[in-house]
Amino acid sequence: MKKKKITGTDLIVLSFVAAVIIYVLYRLTIGFSYKWNWSVMPQYLFRFDAESGHWVPNMLINGLLATLRISIWGTILATLIGIAMGLCRTSRSLFLRLVSRTYVELIRNIAPLVIIFLFYFFISDQIMPLLGIDYLIESLSNKMEGVMRFFLADPIYASNFFSALITLSVFEGAYITEIVRAGIQAIERGQWEASYALGLSRWQQMRHIILPQATTQILPPLGGQFISLVKDSAIVSVISIQELTFMGTELMSGTYLTIEIWIIVTALYLMITLPCSLLVERLEHYMSRSRA
Repeated sequence: MKKKKITGTDLIVLSFVAAVIIYVLYRLTIGFSYKWNWSVMPQYLFRFDAESGHWVPNMLINGLLATLRISIWGTILATLIGIAMGLCRTSRSLFLRLVSRTYVELIRNIAPLVIIFLFYFFISDQIMPLLGIDYLIESLSNKMEGVMRFFLADPIYASNFFSALITLSVFEGAYITEIVRAGIQAIERGQWEASYALGLSRWQQMRHIILPQATTQILPPLGGQFISLVKDSAIVSVISIQELTFMGTELMSGTYLTIEIWIIVTALYLMITLPCSLLVERLEHYMSRSRA
């Protein structure tokens, strides 16, 4: 892979962006008489716990960790939904194709905020009590509560967390469905015919011939969808999920340090998404080299 060289156009664009940032900062400082107060920001990232004698995460870092948890679990669940629905989209069964098509068109044409409220009130009020989740959480030992708090969420916010997780998974799963469908349909028809001539069943064709080849088409956009899910996770703050955006809003209302807080929040989001973007870019180059 050839190394990219910085061109004159790149320098012009970078200079323009830098000029815009400098102008905005100037207007905030001079035009609006905004008083910057960066000295208090570190304490909202980490705080010193007198009892343990150690530095522990504070609101913004806790929000970042919550965003990572819901993004990772949401990606896993959305991928499972997307693979299942993607296979249905390419199935020979008319019924399965109709079900998956209805799911995709319905989810993609409804505002995610509406979906969140529908799932939140339905799941929290109906499904959770029916499954006895609340009783199960209350019966957890202190050790299991700690495990749940580390991997999922605080047991107090379990209903909210699962509602948000299912909502994000169902919403993102619709897009992953189309990624899987496109990857499968990108495989040449001759591959299907050759595997059929070998006497393979439909499932064997899909498992041994089609899906291994489709994976090279699916992985790069799937990585991009993970980045999208990280950003979309901000909307679950409306149901009091204590992720990064929610924590930023709480801090802003309590301290009135609007610009500083949102700059920090932006930087924390970039800490997640930028490495993922670079990883996806390298994955695309690797896949394209493998296909060549």
